[in-house]
Amino acid sequence: MSITLTDQDKLTLRTAAYGAVSLMAAAGAAGSPHKAATEGSIALTSATGLVGHVLAEKTKIKNLNGKSTAELAYHVLPALTATMSLLKKQDPAEADNFRSTVIVAIEAAARTCQGEPSPTMAEMARKITEALDAA
Repeated sequence: MSITLTDQDKLTLRTAAYGAVSLMAAAGAAGSPHKAATEGSIALTSATGLVGHVLAEKTKIKNLNGKSTAELAYHVLPALTATMSLLKKQDPAEADNFRSTVIVAIEAAARTCQGEPSPTMAEMARKITEALDAA
């Protein structure tokens, strides 16, 4: 099955994936947000398939510089759901690829904590997973 993504679809996908990493970094601010963002981003650059190609594009992603975590979540969580919905309609296997890519990225971001992820990071991971599964 061939997938057709518009430029807006691609932007939404990138916003969703990189935004999820940004949310994890914001949730782990007491630890090392830069390390969380780096580890999560490395996981995203390791993606394969159509998702990997879209994530590798070098275009500016708007709305990831919110003044608060709530503002960032306002853009990112709906983008996660919208991307899953779009991909499920066009190619369920690619939707699974996107979901697993984002889950790996948020797990990589969470592993930057010593020991267990903080309750804040665990809750943010739950919200991200819930947004992925809402489609």
